[in-house]
Amino acid sequence: MQGAIVNDIRGSMSLVLEDGSSYEGVRLGAEAESVGEVVFNTSMTGYQEMLTDPSYGGQILVPTYPLIGNYGVNLEDAESKRIQVSGFVVRQDCDEPSHPSSTGTVHDYLQANGVPGVAGVDTRAIARKLRLRGVMMGIVTPREDRASALGVLRASPRYGEVDVVGEVSTPQTYEWGDVVGHSARNTENPSHLPRRPRIVVTDYGVKFNILRCLYRRGCDIVVIPSDASADHVLSYDPDGVVLSPGPGDPRLLDAATRTTEELLGTGRPLMGICLGHQIIARVLGASIFKLKFGHRGGNQPVRDTETGKVYVTAQNHGYAVDPAGLSPEVAVSHVNLNDGTVEGLSHKRLPVMTIQYHSEASPGPHDSEYLFDRFLKTLDVDSFGAETEARP
Repeated sequence: MQGAIVNDIRGSMSLVLEDGSSYEGVRLGAEAESVGEVVFNTSMTGYQEMLTDPSYGGQILVPTYPLIGNYGVNLEDAESKRIQVSGFVVRQDCDEPSHPSSTGTVHDYLQANGVPGVAGVDTRAIARKLRLRGVMMGIVTPREDRASALGVLRASPRYGEVDVVGEVSTPQTYEWGDVVGHSARNTENPSHLPRRPRIVVTDYGVKFNILRCLYRRGCDIVVIPSDASADHVLSYDPDGVVLSPGPGDPRLLDAATRTTEELLGTGRPLMGICLGHQIIARVLGASIFKLKFGHRGGNQPVRDTETGKVYVTAQNHGYAVDPAGLSPEVAVSHVNLNDGTVEGLSHKRLPVMTIQYHSEASPGPHDSEYLFDRFLKTLDVDSFGAETEARP
């Protein structure tokens, strides 16, 4: 990351919402203009993970916690290779962070990534408006003329009209072991697995911590682009497939839905997370609807319908699954206790499990990492025999 910007004079900056309301503050990050869907997140920490979460692609993020940047930013907490949000709006940013791992300020981080933001605004008022009115489009802008800013905003496509997944997905296939270093391949297998299973992850906006969680559990991981065909997935002879989280409306992803339908027919174990959950749900007959202001934060209570246990979960999604059209072979495995929405599905015959929330946290509680273990136990690794032991 680049160092501090010298002699950077932070002028005025505003967030203008589509209803005409405006919130004036000072520039945070790049001196630029951006349009996006305005959403809020209630987590008290983890702003760097939020900034780099691809599920925020195409969105302007407003954290409700008032002080942002007090522990700086570092190389370890990033969840992707770049900042993914379109804009960042905070009550107060810290220009003198205190943490031994810090390499700079949030302002410098945004500046280096070319992402604009606003500091010094009443984020409580913004969050309250979005809760009452629902999410809406907005523009982060240095323009003093509100009418001009509204003109740009209203001429821009709406969030639900754009396939944001194509903007955040990897353009080419890669192995996670090549990213973290081959020394990590010495990780011991989980005790119930005779060898290292191979997992293909479809990248609709995958966070690095999903890959870390699988890698720590002894998996070899291949990450593929979002537009990959079922034949491309199967060419890696995976023991299981994970459909990752990501941004936007799954109803725009017909190609990914067709690929998933073909994969379901192969009997390979599938795990869908967030957007991946919604894509699998579409294949299984469910419809998708947009939530009023979404679930974004680290404190969403979810009940496991099989065990009755309640977990505090990390979530970041603006769409949900309507279970009305689901096949009788599909059961709702998890339910949100705040609003009763579907948080997970399981299939009575096929090795398929899905969750709407983020089992990998980042930021958020780690209560739900057990789901990766549950998924790995569905892999029929013994059936592949000695031939698979020769895999590179």
